[in-house]
Amino acid sequence: MKKLLFAVTLLLSALSYSQNIRYEGVLRDSLGTPLEMGNVMAVNKATNAMDSYSITNEAGKFQLVLSPNTQYILRASYIGYTPYEETITTGKENMVKVIVLKQGINMAELEIVHEMPVTIKGDTIVYNSDSFTNGTERKLEDVLKKLPGVEVDADGGIKVEGKSVSKLMVEGKDFFDGDTKLGVKNIPADAVSKVEVLRNYNEVNQLKGVTNNEDNIAMNIKLKDGKKNFWFGDMTAGASIGEGERYIVNPKIFYYSPKYSLNLISNFNNTGELPLTMQDYFKFSGGFRNLMRRSGTSLNIGSNDLGLSLMRNNRAKQIETKFGAGNFSYNVTPKWSLSGFAIINSNKTEMETVSRNVLLDPVTGDPQTTQKSEQTSEQKTQFALFKLSSSYKPSANLEFDYDAFMKTSDQWEMSAQLSEVFPETSQSQDIYTKQKQKPFSFNQNLNLYYTLNDKNVFAFEAQHLYQDEDPLYNANLANNPFPAGPSADPALSLGLLPATRYDISQQRFVRTNKADAKLDYYYMVTPKSNINFTLGNTYSFQNFNSAIFQTMDDGSENSLNDNTKNNVDYVFNDLFLGAHFRWITGSFEFNPGVTLHKYNVFNEQLGSKVENNFTRLLPDVFAQYNIRKSERLTYNYSMTTNFTDVADFARGLVLNSYKSLFQGNRNLQNGLYQNHSLNYFKYNMFNFTQLYGAVNYSHMMDAIKNLSAFSGINQVGTVENSPYADQTFSAYAGYNRSFARFYKVSTSASVNWSKFNNFRFNPGTGDGTASIANSLRQVNEQFSQSYTASFATNYKTLPNIEVGYSLSVNDYSSNKFYNHKPFANISYYFWDAFTIRADYEYNHYFNSDKTSDNEYDFLSADIMYRKKNSKWEFKVGGTNLLNTTSLNDDSFNQFSTFTSRYRVQPRYLLLTVKYDL
Repeated sequence: MKKLLFAVTLLLSALSYSQNIRYEGVLRDSLGTPLEMGNVMAVNKATNAMDSYSITNEAGKFQLVLSPNTQYILRASYIGYTPYEETITTGKENMVKVIVLKQGINMAELEIVHEMPVTIKGDTIVYNSDSFTNGTERKLEDVLKKLPGVEVDADGGIKVEGKSVSKLMVEGKDFFDGDTKLGVKNIPADAVSKVEVLRNYNEVNQLKGVTNNEDNIAMNIKLKDGKKNFWFGDMTAGASIGEGERYIVNPKIFYYSPKYSLNLISNFNNTGELPLTMQDYFKFSGGFRNLMRRSGTSLNIGSNDLGLSLMRNNRAKQIETKFGAGNFSYNVTPKWSLSGFAIINSNKTEMETVSRNVLLDPVTGDPQTTQKSEQTSEQKTQFALFKLSSSYKPSANLEFDYDAFMKTSDQWEMSAQLSEVFPETSQSQDIYTKQKQKPFSFNQNLNLYYTLNDKNVFAFEAQHLYQDEDPLYNANLANNPFPAGPSADPALSLGLLPATRYDISQQRFVRTNKADAKLDYYYMVTPKSNINFTLGNTYSFQNFNSAIFQTMDDGSENSLNDNTKNNVDYVFNDLFLGAHFRWITGSFEFNPGVTLHKYNVFNEQLGSKVENNFTRLLPDVFAQYNIRKSERLTYNYSMTTNFTDVADFARGLVLNSYKSLFQGNRNLQNGLYQNHSLNYFKYNMFNFTQLYGAVNYSHMMDAIKNLSAFSGINQVGTVENSPYADQTFSAYAGYNRSFARFYKVSTSASVNWSKFNNFRFNPGTGDGTASIANSLRQVNEQFSQSYTASFATNYKTLPNIEVGYSLSVNDYSSNKFYNHKPFANISYYFWDAFTIRADYEYNHYFNSDKTSDNEYDFLSADIMYRKKNSKWEFKVGGTNLLNTTSLNDDSFNQFSTFTSRYRVQPRYLLLTVKYDL
C-alpha cells in the first residue's frame, strides 16, 4: 500500500509538472548589471491569482513555471528601481525574456496587488503565509512546515539553516521567551500574515555592529490586519466516542496592539496531549543568555534531580494534564516596556515497561550480566515558571534591562519492579522505589548598554542564580544490595542491619548561589573592525548535605555508618581578562581572541580544605567566508576549562539508585576541552534550494571520568581525572528544494562517533580508595547514524501528501540497534468546508543479535467540518487507530546497553467542537 501510494504521488506530480512551460530570463539595470535578489512574478489575468514567482540569482536569472496558452501579467521589482509590468501570452514552448529596470521609483505608478511569497532584506527572510497555505492548517507549526528552508520537529523546535530558532516573537513582542513550543503549538494558523526569519539576531541594538551572532536566529510572526487591536483565538472542547472516557478542554485567547499584548492558553485533557513536558521544564531558559559562553570556562551547576522517567511524553500508558499559561507585554511609556509570563502545569502519568539491561565485559565488551525487569510506575509532576522583564531605553545610546525568572516544581514517582538477574541467579526479586523532590531556582539578570560615540561602546552584564534542590530517594528490597563480606571493602559498606525487607532512604539538600558579571568595552578601529576588552568574574558557592538511613521492620530508624553522610562546601571563583579583535575585509570576517583566567577552587569537608589555584590562557577563533550573499563557510575554535558540580567532591557515600552507590573525589581537578566546528550554508532563492552541513570535533583532556566496580548489577562508582583523552566527532547535512511551488524534497543525515575511556576497579582494596592506576581501562566506541528523506506536495486545491523514510542505527560496541521508519501523511481541503488529515508511521525496531525485535505502527486521522466564514468547527479524530500496544527505545551509558518496551495509550475516537473568537 505504501509503495502504491508513493508511486501514484510521483506519477501525478510528474504529469502536473510536464504540462507546464518554463519562462526564463535575466533581470538587469540600464547599464546591463545583473540584479541579484530581484522579484519576478506572473499573475494569471483570468483568475487574478499569482501562478508563479522567482527571485533572481547572482547572475540576475529568473525562472517561472507557467501554464501553456494562458495570458499573464508579468511583474518585476527591485529596491530602488521603477517596477516593470507587461502582459504576455504563453504558448506550448518555453520562453526567454530580458527585463531592464530603470533606477528611481515613481510612487504614482507603484501599486502592490500581489505580494511576493519570499523576500530577503539583508539578514531577514520574509515569508508571505498565504502563498504557502491551502486551508488545512490549524496551528503555526502547520504553516512553518510548508515554508522553504524551515523545519519543525515533533517537540515544537524550529530550525532554519540547520540551526535552532532561539526566540519566537509576535509583532516584535516575546512569546513565552525561552521556548518555541508554546507558540508553534498554539498560535492559530489563520492569524498569521508573514513569518520573518531574523538571522544574526541580536536584541541589543548597540551590539549589532560589533559582535558576530551567526548562531542566533529569531522568528517574528506578523499578524493579519483583522487580528490586530482585536481579541482572537478559539475555544475547543471534546469528548470520546465509544469506549473510554477521554476529554479535552483547550481555550486560547490573544490580543495585540501597539501598546500591549496578552496571550492566555489553557489545556485540560487525558488524551496524552502535553503542552509542556518535564523535559521542556528543565530546558526552559526564560530567554536567559549564558554570559560566559565566550570566556572559555564551563562550570556545570548540575541539577541534582532524581532522573525521573520523563521520556514517555504523549505515548505513555495513561496521562492526565492540567495546564495554564499567560504572557503579556506593556509599553508603559515609549521608552519603557514591561513583559513576562506565568506557566502552571500538572501531569499524572502511568507507565508500564519491560526492559533489558546488559552489563558489558570490561575486556571483551561482550555481555557479562543481564537484568530483565517488568516495571509499573505512577508519576505526578507539578511545575510553575514565572518571568518578569523590564527594558528602559531613554535614548538610542543607552539601554537598561532587568529580568527575573523563577522555576519551581513538585515531582513524585512510585514504581514496582520485578527483576531477574542472570547468570548470577534465576530468582526474581520484587523492588519498590519512591522518589520525590521540590527543586526551586531564581535567576536575575541586569544589563546596561551605553554608546558613548561612534568609536566607543560599553556593555555591563550581571546575572545571579539561587538554586535549592532536595531529592529524596527510597528503595524497598528483598535482599541486601551492598552486603558486607570477605571481598567487600569495609569503607564502602552501608552498615545495613538484617531485616525482613531492606527499606533504604537517602535525603539530599543542595544549595547553590552563583553570580556572574562582566564589563565589555568595544573600540571601533574602522567601521568594519573593532577591539573588544572583557573584564569578568564568576563566583559560585554550593553546599551539599546528604544522609542515608534504614527504616527497620518496627518503624525505627538505623542511621547507618558515618561514611553515608556528607556536608560539603564548594567554592569556585574565576577572574578573567579577555581581548578580541574583529575585522571584516571583503568577503572575509575574522575574530580571534585570548582570555586570561585566574582560578581559585576549593572544597571543605571532614574538617579540612582542599584547594586548587592556577592561571590559564585560553584562545578562541571565529572566521567566516561569505562566498555569496546566501552562501557562507564558518569556522569556530575554542579551548575550554571544564569544572564539575559539588556532588562529585562529596566523600561520603551517595545512593544514586537501589543498585548504585557513588563516592566523590575531593582531589578532583578540572578538565580541558578543545573544540573545532566547520559550518556550511547555502540558500539559492533562484531554485529554492537550501543546502547546509557541519562537522564538529572535540578532544577532551583530563576529562572527569567515572570509575566503577560491579557485583552483578550492583555498582559502586567514583570519579577521577583521566590521562587518556576522550574524543567525539559529529557531522550533519541537510538538503531541501521546492519545485514550482508545489513540491518539496528534503533529505538529512547525521552521524556521531564517540570514543570514551572508562575504568573498572576492585572495591575490595581494603582502604576504599579507587584510582585509575589500580583500575582496568575500558575503551568504548559509540557510532550513531540517522538518515531521513521525504517528498511533499503543496497544492492549493488538490490533496496534499508527504511520504518519507527514516533510518537510525546505534552501534554500542557490543550490539547494534536499528529502527526503520517509513511514514506518510495526507491533507485535503474540499467543498469549501471539509478537511481531512491522516498521519501514518511504521517502525521496525531490532538489534543485531535479535534479542529485541518489534514491529509497530501508528495511524491517526481527523475529519473536520467548517463552513466558509463560520466561527464553528466540528472534528472527529482518531488516535492510535491501529491499536498499537507498545514502543521500543534504547540507550548506552558506556558500561552497559539498555533496551525497553513500554505500553502506550490504546485507540480512541474524539469528537471536538471549536469556536473562533
